[in-house]
Amino acid sequence: MTKAFLLLFCALSTTNLFGQDLSPNQLLNKAIAYHDPQGNWVDFKGQLFITMKTPNSSDRLSEITMDLPKHYFKLVTKKDNTTIEQIINKGVCKLLLNGSETVSEDEIAKHRLTCDRTQTMRNYYTYLYGLPMKLKDPGTLLDRKVYRKTFKGKIYDVLRVTYDEAVGKDTWYFYFDPATYALEVYQFYHDEEKNDGEYIILNGLEEINGIKMPKIRAWYYNKDDKYLGTDTLTKTSALTD
Repeated sequence: MTKAFLLLFCALSTTNLFGQDLSPNQLLNKAIAYHDPQGNWVDFKGQLFITMKTPNSSDRLSEITMDLPKHYFKLVTKKDNTTIEQIINKGVCKLLLNGSETVSEDEIAKHRLTCDRTQTMRNYYTYLYGLPMKLKDPGTLLDRKVYRKTFKGKIYDVLRVTYDEAVGKDTWYFYFDPATYALEVYQFYHDEEKNDGEYIILNGLEEINGIKMPKIRAWYYNKDDKYLGTDTLTKTSALTD
């Protein structure tokens, strides 16, 4: 009887640890509770300072200001001797190159200095630093089950995510620590059968407004594990009204 009880206890403990009975929504809710326990993302107001390192290139410094309730986004990037400012304020776009709004056609093409590009960058940073909360957005389609995957020697609970066609065409996988529900890896494919796309390994946390954001993001190609670069969240600052 004792041996049988111990075997049953171990089985139940393993099930609880690895979240085998969790639905995709339950797993997502637990992950959000870990990263944003007070539900502050929807009203996020803050600044993120990011250093991007890529092979055979100089560092790029980015300063991002986001005020979600006021629909305000500002991205200032500095690389070599060039400073680019991209702003969207309640739908109004403003672009500056080295402090000037007068930009030649050649410079616009060289730096991709357009309002469409600014919109893309806003969506990019809002999405990645808003994870996993952004997986609650309309048009996000969670697969019907939680997957169990081993990645780099560690077992994860994994959400497979696709999107309504109007939102996005890529397939994403989000890897959560089965004990804490922290998001530690994500991966996307344009065409999964071709093993294209990239995976991103997250390390460390930076807390702002009660939200735990990844401090370091290292990017690699899926097909050959080629290293692409690293973003480091070097500093955060909350905004006050």
